[in-house]
Amino acid sequence: MNRPPAVPTVQIDNDRVKVTEWRFPPGAETGWHRHAMYYVVVPQTTGALLLETAAGPTTSQLTAGIAYARPVGVEHNVINPGSSEFVFVEIELKSPPGAPAI
Repeated sequence: MNRPPAVPTVQIDNDRVKVTEWRFPPGAETGWHRHAMYYVVVPQTTGALLLETAAGPTTSQLTAGIAYARPVGVEHNVINPGSSEFVFVEIELKSPPGAPAI
């Protein structure tokens, strides 16, 4: 299926953290990707996102302002199946040189 791309806007990118605002117009997707860093997502919108994973599709119900965290290695395609824009902020934590991975 050909979907429009989600729109990332990097707000901070330094040696410790990368903060990206993701905007998903209706039907938009991130495309398949693997997370190389531990990350936290803070939804700015309440609603459902569709996650395509190797184990099959799943729906994730998110609430504005309620953060969640995921480990390194998560692989998926995130899709907005709704009829209005969905927005979240993703905070990726970088390990400083010599530190163990989170």
